[in-house]
Amino acid sequence: MNRVIALFFCMMFIIGTDTFIASPLLPTLREAFGISVERSGWIVSSYALGYALFALVAGPLSDGWNRKKVMIAGMISFGVFTLLCGLAANFWTMLLFRFLAGVSGAFVSPQVWAAIPQVVPSGKVLKAMGIATAGLAVAQMLGVPIGSYLAAYGWHTPFIAIGAASFVIVMLIALVLPSIPAPPAEGKAPSIVGRYRGLLRESRAKKAFLAYFVFQLGNFATFSFIGTWLSDQFGLSVGGIGTVLLFLGLGNTLSSFFGSSVVQRVGGRRAFVSGMGLLVLIFPSLSFMESITYVKLAYFLIYFMMGMLFPLIMSLLQGLSSTARGTISSLANASMYFRATIASSVAGILYTHFHGFVSVSLFTVLCLLVSLLLFHRSGVLPAGSRSESRSAAVMK
Repeated sequence: MNRVIALFFCMMFIIGTDTFIASPLLPTLREAFGISVERSGWIVSSYALGYALFALVAGPLSDGWNRKKVMIAGMISFGVFTLLCGLAANFWTMLLFRFLAGVSGAFVSPQVWAAIPQVVPSGKVLKAMGIATAGLAVAQMLGVPIGSYLAAYGWHTPFIAIGAASFVIVMLIALVLPSIPAPPAEGKAPSIVGRYRGLLRESRAKKAFLAYFVFQLGNFATFSFIGTWLSDQFGLSVGGIGTVLLFLGLGNTLSSFFGSSVVQRVGGRRAFVSGMGLLVLIFPSLSFMESITYVKLAYFLIYFMMGMLFPLIMSLLQGLSSTARGTISSLANASMYFRATIASSVAGILYTHFHGFVSVSLFTVLCLLVSLLLFHRSGVLPAGSRSESRSAAVMK
């Protein structure tokens, strides 16, 4: 079973690396294709657009298919189109291949979250969620350096390398992962809209997804303006900002590996409430820190908490239904792109017109408090006692 969990880590690492790797290549791609700064941003946006548009479709469809076959087909498609990005002859073919790579990724990532409760023993579900999250965290921390290093051999190299690695992952899925057939349908299989309607019919599901959306809204608001604030407040260069982000990624990565042990030891509910409480205390203090060392420590702690909370939240959401896990994963993933758009816009207004990063941090605190209230009212949080918390976490 450890091989299966390691496979999930590798899958999320490959998908995550491809997501983050384009950013350091933009100046080189701009020169190679003879495009403006504005157009170069489309290369990043095209991947996100393909993922966001098809994530809402991929999840419900996959709930009626064998998840192992979906992963294999998705990774083959992802590898092909990422490889073609490295062979793109011009800007427009690059946009097309990045878009199709995003579409392919939308059929892979949600399957990981959906498959974990189905193939991992109940006692290891939370740990597996954490390790899969670590794949994304490591990709976020190392994606830019990997892209920059490989680009020294030409901008084609990073895409070709990731495409080739994707085919290795395909072989591992075929060899390591057991078959994951769809649950037997009772009567006619519901439509895509029908699956979402069925999932969100209950009040607890609506409140839980709204709570997750608000949680991520607050998280991304401060994340989107970290670089701007560090530059304005401390005069840091791009390299200095990258060093701070390294501490952020380190905290997230360590927590993704070891946070599940903390949750199981203290109980899911206590860990959730305590983690949210610490975030509410730390975020407002950032703007008043005069030492960059304290800022690095604060961000390490913040994203250690985030790395602990995210797998717990995903396990709670997966517990909403045993027959719509792909739909749940896709809805959660798609909402991340919507909140990114909203959060960056709101944070930009607050930062520019209302006392800079202080107002952005307070907005994040408000989002966290509202999210905590909504999660509490949804009824998805584990019971209060340690034994009950452990049992609830296992059931998810």
